[in-house]
Amino acid sequence: MASARPPAFSSIRVLVDADGIATVTLDRPEIHNAFDDLMVAELTRALRDLDASPQVRVVILAASGKSFSAGANLNWMKRMAGYSEAQNMKDALGLAELMHTLYTLSKPTIARVHGPAYAGGLGLVACCDIAIATREATFCLSEVRLGLVPAVVAPYVIAAIGERQARRYFLTAEKFGAPEAFRIGLIHDLVEEDELGPALNALVTLLFMGGPKAIAECKDWIATVAQSPTDEKLVAESARRIARLRASSEGREGVSAFLEKRDSTWVAAAKSKAGGAKAGSAAGGKLPVATAKAVRAASAKAPPKAPPKPTPNATPTAAAKAARRPAVRRAR
Repeated sequence: MASARPPAFSSIRVLVDADGIATVTLDRPEIHNAFDDLMVAELTRALRDLDASPQVRVVILAASGKSFSAGANLNWMKRMAGYSEAQNMKDALGLAELMHTLYTLSKPTIARVHGPAYAGGLGLVACCDIAIATREATFCLSEVRLGLVPAVVAPYVIAAIGERQARRYFLTAEKFGAPEAFRIGLIHDLVEEDELGPALNALVTLLFMGGPKAIAECKDWIATVAQSPTDEKLVAESARRIARLRASSEGREGVSAFLEKRDSTWVAAAKSKAGGAKAGSAAGGKLPVATAKAVRAASAKAPPKAPPKPTPNATPTAAAKAARRPAVRRAR
């Protein structure tokens, strides 16, 4: 197992267990995991190393302490205030490369969110393939309050929540809660604090049921389709891709296993690891990956993903409160 904190990293922790589950933990709880150029560089380097490792099957992005990430570190912001435009450009490119690296990682990524996830922290959540959060998590894109724009995170946040919702939350910089983040598509699942680990483990188990190369190909294909018109070129590419994968060793094994009514090699491996594979917690701990039976049980017991009576914005905003007025009685 990798060292909990390799000497090369001072602001994050990276754990890779024997089953290929990598947990990258933002580890500056005393400043709510606010990031600076050092953390940006360390995260980028760690993600690239994990992506290049054939051992790694899934990457979990977590955080220690009470917050996921409060966004930019104040001291970093003070330094940036004195930078020239050229220096700011170099600095901003580093953050842009981090977001792009996470978004385009060939391995599946899961954001494990608790507490505040603001500005760039929210951007990290949007860059992950899957995001689960506690019901107490909060979110905010606060850049306009500082005379700035959420430029670097915009492509990924808009891809997650759509242009319409971005117009509201980019412009108002209002804080919103996890139920609203779920409603607009920023996060996939809402869970209680004590259910976060089991929910994460169930997702990891499901990802292990897929062919490793197929998952990487699937991620690449999603990005290609999302950015392309549905024309003859895309249709031809779709045929080329499935033909190539059918002829691949992994594709042949998967189809043969289905026809022979047996487990594929990767499904058999996932089942054999049930109860032994481990997924990192936000604090760097380890929890057993759920078995297929546990996944079904977790699904049956899972709380409703949305509040019983959802409202347009589950977290009342100042604007919403100001808009409330006593009902006017109709004269009789």
